[in-house]
Amino acid sequence: MEESYTNSKIKRTKLAFDSLSIYRNLLENKALNKLYELFDYLNQEKIDLSYFTNLYNDFFLKLCYSSNKSLKDLVIELILFDENPFSLKLQSKNKEAYILQKTVEKDLNNLQIISSIASSMIKTYALEIFNNIEFSYETIKNLPDWETEYKDLSENEQYPNHYKSMRKYLYDCNRWNECIKYLIEYYEKYGCGIFSRYRAFVWENSGYERNFKPIYEFDTISLSDFIGYELERSKIIENTLQFLKGFSANNVLLYGDRGTGKSSTVKALLNEYHNQGLRIIEIPKSYLTDFPLILRAVRNKPQKFIIFIDDLSFKEDDENYTALKALLEGGLENKPNNVLIYATSNRRHLIKETFNDRNGLSSSNTNEEIHAADTIQEKLSLADRFGITVVFSAPDKNQYLKIVNGIATKRNISINKEELCKEALKWELSYNGRSPRTARQFIDWLEGHKNLY
Repeated sequence: MEESYTNSKIKRTKLAFDSLSIYRNLLENKALNKLYELFDYLNQEKIDLSYFTNLYNDFFLKLCYSSNKSLKDLVIELILFDENPFSLKLQSKNKEAYILQKTVEKDLNNLQIISSIASSMIKTYALEIFNNIEFSYETIKNLPDWETEYKDLSENEQYPNHYKSMRKYLYDCNRWNECIKYLIEYYEKYGCGIFSRYRAFVWENSGYERNFKPIYEFDTISLSDFIGYELERSKIIENTLQFLKGFSANNVLLYGDRGTGKSSTVKALLNEYHNQGLRIIEIPKSYLTDFPLILRAVRNKPQKFIIFIDDLSFKEDDENYTALKALLEGGLENKPNNVLIYATSNRRHLIKETFNDRNGLSSSNTNEEIHAADTIQEKLSLADRFGITVVFSAPDKNQYLKIVNGIATKRNISINKEELCKEALKWELSYNGRSPRTARQFIDWLEGHKNLY
């Protein structure tokens, strides 16, 4: 009996799965693994409609979880972010990667075959096999379909611009092996893995496992959203641009009153410059002793990393103090050139001081420390190890009202300016005092109140 066209395609697709080499880890993806199981089953001599239907729906469910019902998008995403011997060597500028080029080209063509699988092809094949089984036509026709058409992601902020460009190129390319030159350039410039895929991370330490947790929904604040503190931010922006361009740059301490926008400034930097390779890793103060692990993980990556420590301060006997001090200056393991530390704090000197610290300067008590001045200097030295300290002070009355008016204008809130100022001053007296945060909270209330009534 002559083999049908669909039967031939089923066998060719199964062979494409089996032939993967450098990109074989992609089969560990839950959706692709289910698709492989489905094709493996379709290539068996005897198959059951019920079992086939379960495998089909298992795959479709996993696909919906991973890539919004587009198989080609899933495969492209896996290719561009996969960590394998080829992409990792290119990321670290290791020329041994070129030895693998021919193998990668074959993998790319096989992955293109897999990415082009249409639900209609599988359904047609199933109808050929189960044509004599009751209810088979209705069951198979009602199976869900996945998307195959290209969708523009230019307005989607979830993905970096370089990913969107390479994705479009692969969609337009008839033979993916011919894209190898551009894929090599992509890996060399943007790397692979989670640091290529995401822009912000939190370091997690469960006691059993330590890793980077990507932040999927990052704060969308931008530098243009701020009103006031232009001089303070300009220093931080300039330092960050020096860092991104490969020039010398300093660690930064953002010190000042609460609610003045210290943390928001760091977040806005990421939104402004993530397409230039900037990444942020937030590390909780309690995990500062994990610094060596973090540095080794990001060393030699093509991205630039800001290690962000929010609300930094220490008690006198805190071991994390020593870990940060060694990292800022003087540790055995040098900080990589692609890493800076940005920290925020409400304390100028970061470490809690007491009047007892100064007793030894003049006391005759034999229990007091002999070299009390050294202890004081030790406590003051940590803040000095940040190359740049930027002070965010609470605004005066005029600055506060300027911020309030600016936010109201941005949100197109129609209200008499005199009334706006009067209500804003009443709000800051009743709540948290003058600060940009208080101004924003007041406008949030005002906008909601006006819409409600």
